[in-house]
Formats: sequence, C-alpha cells, structure tokens
Amino acid sequence: MSRKTQKKNISRKIGKFRGDRRVIGLLALFAALIAAWSWLEAHPEDNPWAPLDLRHPIGMATAGKLAALKDDVELCRVTLERSEVEFRALEGTGNAACERPDRTQLDNYPLAPDTPSVTCPVAAALELWRTKSVAPAAQTIFGSELSRIEHLGAYSCRRLYGREEGAWSEHASANAIDISAFVLTDGTRISVLDDWDEGGDKARFLREVRGGACNVFATVLSPDYNAAHANHFHFDQQGRWSGVCR
Repeated sequence: MSRKTQKKNISRKIGKFRGDRRVIGLLALFAALIAAWSWLEAHPEDNPWAPLDLRHPIGMATAGKLAALKDDVELCRVTLERSEVEFRALEGTGNAACERPDRTQLDNYPLAPDTPSVTCPVAAALELWRTKSVAPAAQTIFGSELSRIEHLGAYSCRRLYGREEGAWSEHASANAIDISAFVLTDGTRISVLDDWDEGGDKARFLREVRGGACNVFATVLSPDYNAAHANHFHFDQQGRWSGVCR
C-alpha cells in the first residue's frame, strides 16, 4: 500500500470514533478561549475582569465597572488614582438625608464658577464624559478645545423639585450636578437654555454631549425631559443598574 493511500485511509478514520470527536472539540474550544482571552487583553474596556481605567475608551464593560463604584468609595478613589486623575478626598459633612460621607473634589477640572465636591462616582463619570464626549465633540464640530463647563451646582439639601414631601434629590448628597453651558477656547459659548432648540452646530453639540453622558451616568435629564430642565442637563449616579437618558 502506498504512503498516499495510507494517509487517505487514516484521514477517513478520524472523527469516526467518539474519542476523536471529543478531542477535536476540546482542542477547538481551547483555541477559541485563547483567542477570546487575547482579544480581551487587548481591549480592557470590554473586559469585565480588567480594572477600570478612565483613560481607556468606553466599552462594553465600562457601565458595569462604573456601577461597581457606587457602593465602594475606596475602589472609586483607587480608580481615580490609577487613571491619574487629580482629586482631593474631603472630610464628610451633613447628617440624615443630607449626610455626605463621600466628598470628592476634582483638581484641574474646567468647571465654572467653581469646582464643587461631589461623590466619587460622579467625579469619575465627569472625567470620562469630559475626555470621551465633550472635548472630542468640541474639536470635531467647532475645531476648538474645551475651555470650561459651566454648572448650576451639585449640593443642595432638598427633596425632588424642592417639594416639602417625597423622595430626596440626589443633590442632597451631591451625587448629582447640573450643567448649563460650555465655553470653548475660541470664545464660542454653547448654552443649554439658548441653543438646545436653535438648530445648527450648537444644538448638534449639545445633543452629542447629552448622548455621551448617557454612557457614564445613571440619570441624564435634558430639556427633552421637562420644562424644569430647560436650562441645564442633570447628571447623577443614583444606585440603579440601568440608566435613564431623556
């Protein structure tokens, strides 16, 4: 029998036995697992086991990692340090519904008129939003850098909409911030109140950064939500798993 005929007969036998099929299946599975793990190693933003780094792109695993920070202030601050975000951990203050055990203040962040202390999860989301949404949108749409982000405040010891009864606002613990406008280095000012319904590049910019916020905050409310938000975006990190983007 020729060598060619022997090889042909052997190839016909492979796969006919249960053991052969199992070995081939296990080898294929092992190869697939190696390929999948290699891909995850190259894409930490999509790897649920990789530590969160705010410098990485926003990926499939980012939302889950951000959610994990909501109940773990130490993990959140370690994440800021790992991401080389400058911040200060301030002493807690307040009491009852307005207690603030987590007061984290970002350094070198372009908020105006000041940089209020917020919860660490809000701080982490603000950093992601600025670097992955606001700054790129300013460059893409206007060809300019971001100069400052104007806000209406973060902490306010009050119930929702200032009511005397009902649920407490996320602002009561500074787990929220209201954003009103953006100023670029070329002097362009983009206001939620003035530009949301005006069309053009400013309206496009506002919708892009609103959409970008929905990737990192638990709650995003805009003028599309109700009249109370006609002049600002409301962002918070309420302890829900799924986000609200309106």
